[in-house]
Amino acid sequence: MDLRGKTVLLTGASTGLGPHIARRLHKAGAHFVLSARSEAALTNLAEELGDSRVVVADLSRLGEAERLAKAAGDVDILVANAGVPASGRLVTFRVSELDRAIAINLRAGMVLAHELLPAMLDRKGGHMVFMSSIAGKVPAGGVSVYNATKFGIRGFALALREELLDTRVGISVINPTFVSEAGMWAVTGLKANPMAGEVSPAQVADAVWYAITRNRAEVDVMPFQARAGLKMQALAPGLFAAVARATGATKSSEELGERQRNKR
Repeated sequence: MDLRGKTVLLTGASTGLGPHIARRLHKAGAHFVLSARSEAALTNLAEELGDSRVVVADLSRLGEAERLAKAAGDVDILVANAGVPASGRLVTFRVSELDRAIAINLRAGMVLAHELLPAMLDRKGGHMVFMSSIAGKVPAGGVSVYNATKFGIRGFALALREELLDTRVGISVINPTFVSEAGMWAVTGLKANPMAGEVSPAQVADAVWYAITRNRAEVDVMPFQARAGLKMQALAPGLFAAVARATGATKSSEELGERQRNKR
């Protein structure tokens, strides 16, 4: 897909990876409907990009995803980037926090896809990008709820792509490892285990651009050693889990869970 003149609905646009994704797609010629909860931050980004609209929405609330889709109108591309950390051991969560994590990380992307897809099918063109994570492939203690939402949105995206293979609507899922400089991992101040590694926001934004323009089903954004680890995990999950525990590779996720739990 050529992004010049295309309209992108970007959720989670105000902070973290959102502005980086917006700037990368804007460089390729896209226009935007920017959405998040912070109107001030969205307005600043819209002014920076130009030719952008702002729709404030809290995707943890029922009905907000539907309202956002209607307000966005005809969009060529959805980038479902909104997310919350949802980290910590399961027993530390209130049920309301479980509901919020599922609503933002999983349900919102599904509902937006449901609402936007008919028009894309009618126009015989479009693309949807769903932001998963390495946590959508590798389970780890201390982030069971986050794992569940990221496994879920990844599975949804890949299955939806299969549903739409005979159409001109593309579906992609992005799986970054720990992201430095911006986002929920960066704000903790922690450093990832070398086995998992870290990537920059620019690398993730490039992956979103690549997925759309090349219609890639899945793009992993991670160093070589993490990719090798994923292959081991796919072939021998028990062995991978034992090695990861022994080498401390899962400790980053557990530390993230503890740090984020204390902020909830």
